Amino acid sequence: MSTGRGMLITLDGPGGVGKSTAIAAIQRAFVAGGRTVHTATQPSATPFGQAVRTVAQSMRGRALALAVAADRLHQQETEIRPVLAAGRTVLLDRYLPSTLVLQRADGVPVQELLAMNTGVDVPDLSVILFAQADTILRRLAHRGTHHRFETDPASPQREIDLYQEAIPHLEALGYRILAFDATDLTPKEVADAIVSAVPSLPATVVDPTTPTR
Repeated sequence: MSTGRGMLITLDGPGGVGKSTAIAAIQRAFVAGGRTVHTATQPSATPFGQAVRTVAQSMRGRALALAVAADRLHQQETEIRPVLAAGRTVLLDRYLPSTLVLQRADGVPVQELLAMNTGVDVPDLSVILFAQADTILRRLAHRGTHHRFETDPASPQREIDLYQEAIPHLEALGYRILAFDATDLTPKEVADAIVSAVPSLPATVVDPTTPTR
């Protein structure tokens, strides 16, 4: 039986950068190392989260940002915190960094987004994956687009730029950021880089995010 809190590890990055593949590889590595792993996504798998995912195709701006934040806070209370309390490692596909990119691209200022997400827990490790914009475009063309943010050819570079701009805001909230270019890395190499960053982290970070003033 686990005697301590689990670890929250989040992965963000432009659509098509390889988050889902990386999470699967990280999960295999953690399980091989003896960790019990719980994977999750944002928006969540709840009916409300799936409704948010659906309306994101047409809803924009503050309305969508509020819906995303509401789903995040609900998932935190009903899924993520209980799983962490049980001592399991949570691998979460998208978190606050994605909000500071996608909802900002929809025209919502950073400070408003941070205010909407007041009370969201700081993860133990926040991973932001990058890749060259042309590589992302090729992957999207092969995989197919999943949402409206991926349909604009200029979107990958725009998202890359916005993630870079988001990092200082996240660091001000106490996020430990691991950001790197995964263009030429295999999923195993990405997983190895992330897993190697985990042992030195404390497993007790539960401070809520608070907008900087």
